[in-house]
Amino acid sequence: MDWLDHMNAAMDYIEAHLADEISYDRAARLACCSTYHFQRMFSYLAGVPLAEYIRRRRLTLAAFELRGGKCKVIDVALKYGYESPEAFSRAFKKLHGAMPLAAREAGVPLKAYPRMRFHITIQGDKEMNYRILQRGGFRVFGLATTISANQEEAFVQVPEFFRRCDEEQVPDAINALLGRFADNYTLSALYDHTEEGHKYMLCQFLPQGIAVPPRFSVLDVPAATWAVFDVPDCDMQPMWKRIWQEWFPASGYEAVEGVFFEMYYGLAHHENGFGEIWIPVKRP
Repeated sequence: MDWLDHMNAAMDYIEAHLADEISYDRAARLACCSTYHFQRMFSYLAGVPLAEYIRRRRLTLAAFELRGGKCKVIDVALKYGYESPEAFSRAFKKLHGAMPLAAREAGVPLKAYPRMRFHITIQGDKEMNYRILQRGGFRVFGLATTISANQEEAFVQVPEFFRRCDEEQVPDAINALLGRFADNYTLSALYDHTEEGHKYMLCQFLPQGIAVPPRFSVLDVPAATWAVFDVPDCDMQPMWKRIWQEWFPASGYEAVEGVFFEMYYGLAHHENGFGEIWIPVKRP
């Protein structure tokens, strides 16, 4: 499969340059996609951001070198991109739980993160319902927070944010401002993606002529081509994984930088709610 070969070519490049400066743009070109799409794809496929994977691999190789030889800590630190032995020691201890010099001692436990390669896994024949939609620009408003790029942390942070919004009656305030039933679902916007995380806004479409209270933020969403995925029962997280692991590699589309949406329809208390995921896309 071409996609598989391209992704593994990017991983070969990263592995060959762990002791050098790694160009995300170069890795993305080898993967035949944009830098933004490559980083987003990698994060969902690997479960960690690209920068974190590179950090773990470098510190894994550093531990091997310290344990197996008599190289100086400062030489290993500089080799793997750290400007000082102190910065290297902090990073090393955070990952391995021991200082670099202790790595030479027999019996000291260390962590090893193996190099990553992508391969095909047969998932079954469960369908994914989607459509490609053209839409002009629009605005949304709501309350935002910052969510970690680490998926395990994000799975905790998002429900906690929803609980806080419920406690502060944010959905009720949004619906009241729009003249809707208080129990109507709102939307979630994911935007300003970085290696560390992204903004996550509980929001709703903003009609013209509505004055937004100071407690809320307003987000302008430009015109885009959207890939829209059905999410029965609003079970968003498994669908996000399937989109990145199954749909994108086979679709011929790639995600573009912008605002992603989780759309929740119906009544919040209804156990058979229905949702959609909206991702801005383009053909390479």
